[in-house]
Amino acid sequence: MDVVAYNRQAWNQQVEQGNPWTVPFSAEVIAEARQGRWAIVLTPTIPVPRSWFPDPLSGRDVLCLASGGGQQGPVLAAAGAQVTVFDNSPAQLARDREVAEREGLAIRTVQGDMADLSAFAAESFDLIFHPVSNLFAPDVRPVWRECYRVLRLGGALLAGFANPVRYLFDVELADQGIFKVRHRLPYSDLTDLTEEERQRYLAQGTPLEFGHTLDDQIGGQLAAGFVLTGFFEDRSPDEVFTEYLATFIATRAVKPGG
Repeated sequence: MDVVAYNRQAWNQQVEQGNPWTVPFSAEVIAEARQGRWAIVLTPTIPVPRSWFPDPLSGRDVLCLASGGGQQGPVLAAAGAQVTVFDNSPAQLARDREVAEREGLAIRTVQGDMADLSAFAAESFDLIFHPVSNLFAPDVRPVWRECYRVLRLGGALLAGFANPVRYLFDVELADQGIFKVRHRLPYSDLTDLTEEERQRYLAQGTPLEFGHTLDDQIGGQLAAGFVLTGFFEDRSPDEVFTEYLATFIATRAVKPGG
């Protein structure tokens, strides 16, 4: 099936349903960002260290990759960056335009697949901000290669992604506190669910997910040419695994040179 097209519609539906990652930031948050008081996340809860961002941020070309929803992009624009938000979901991009119009911000929005950044020339950006979203892409290595291509020398990729261990277990049993290993890695909703489960996902419009290995997530960044300069783990308060391990990872990777 066309995963990109399916997940586009699924995330349009998530906007209609009020998913927390689709709710635009308030005017108060944007006003604080204009005063230099801001924090944004790549993973569920931990703010990204300010040392991970260019200093100064003002005037830098920033790509918010698969980062629609009226949240990170508007904050970075209010902080002075020249922001482009790229996302698969038109409804998510509409959230960013909504905040931009409300707050008088200059934000460019572009709709497309995160694995194909052909809309941008090589070395177009100083920073890429890529919060947890590549779990919706069947193959993550093209994402890293495209990020490397569109970054300028010395530019940084800030990425959040899922620890693949969260895909090992039977989800329904885990919700009951029973952790039974069911799946191998890498994981795919397309091939690792039963036909009944898959049809239920499709009928509900649930976004399709893919559990990429750390070899593809971290090794893929290195293979693309990046040098890792930052790393932390995070936990989601909404996941049953939180008591036992961190299920999300954030990395800072730099394109050498410059």
